[in-house]
Amino acid sequence: MKGFQAAGDPFVVFVPFAVKIQEIYRSTDNLFQNALAAILLTVQEKVRNAELKKKYLVCITGASGSIYGIRTIKALLEVGHELHVVVSAWGSQVIERETGKPFALWMDELKLPPKRVYAPEDLSAPPASGSFRLDGTVVVPCSMNTAGAIASGVCLNLIHRAALTSLKEGRPLILAPRETPLSLVDLRNLTGLAEAGAAILPCSPAFYHAPQNMDELINFVVGKILDRLSIEHNLYTRWEGLQ
Repeated sequence: MKGFQAAGDPFVVFVPFAVKIQEIYRSTDNLFQNALAAILLTVQEKVRNAELKKKYLVCITGASGSIYGIRTIKALLEVGHELHVVVSAWGSQVIERETGKPFALWMDELKLPPKRVYAPEDLSAPPASGSFRLDGTVVVPCSMNTAGAIASGVCLNLIHRAALTSLKEGRPLILAPRETPLSLVDLRNLTGLAEAGAAILPCSPAFYHAPQNMDELINFVVGKILDRLSIEHNLYTRWEGLQ
């Protein structure tokens, strides 16, 4: 039972239960003791894993580059975090146009729970409230229309509201624009958002890792998003200097 009474052990909140288990443990033979210890360690591991699991919101707007949003969703799900998603009306059309599949099929393929996908016009959805705690919100790709609305504090849909909520609550907000070139209006909006606390992460893949296909270019941008969220990954090769 090594570590059973260690500081910070999840079982400290179940003191009566823990004491009773210890009494049973001391009164049994070695075989049962070993089995009981294994069960307790498994439960402890599950509790700790639950504590490490985080909650993220990914929003896809009508800008070109919808595959960046799809791959970001895929990467976060593969890591095992709880994921919530909002796709704008134009975002849904762009996804089907650029990927050849409607978002509903992507949901099935990614095994994304329907109850965690919200209609963009639903301002009563959980992400609209600051009391719905998120560990990070990502808008990818982020259209200039969306950036402009957020920068001016205008809340026309759930994506705008969720982003503004992240800013007011001081939580991580990543905006990934793909638009090019950028007008002075766009640049001023993005500057204002950066000053307000958002991370501006353009969908601009690097080439130092000698990408061999489009997947590697997409993975680079998705990897940079995960980097900003402090999530470990191996989506791209990190720079280690000239060899």
